[in-house]
Amino acid sequence: MNNKAIGSNWKDVRKELFTIEEILESDLRVALMGEIIKARHDEGLSQKKLEELSGVKQPVIARMEKGTSDPKLTTMIKVLNPLGKTLAVVPIQKRRIRLKPPFVINMCSETKEKRT
Repeated sequence: MNNKAIGSNWKDVRKELFTIEEILESDLRVALMGEIIKARHDEGLSQKKLEELSGVKQPVIARMEKGTSDPKLTTMIKVLNPLGKTLAVVPIQKRRIRLKPPFVINMCSETKEKRT
């Protein structure tokens, strides 16, 4: 379908509706929430159990994971801690997941893993 009124695909429509900064911010939030969900599943934790461990209410965790809220940094850190994760500000390197400059996802684990 190539209707010029609506665009030919989501990528084109997205570029018409949003600035590059809005797109990059959205991509970063989606990637970050995806990593949190993956870490929670990897640990075998329900949202309710994560609430108990983090002190962040389950509905807040659910809204974070759905992308319907914009959590504060302190809330993110509280949720990440029981998952053995943290946030880090790091130089952009080719080995890390690059979205597009200036954003990079680098979820650091507190365990002593070999990092390449």
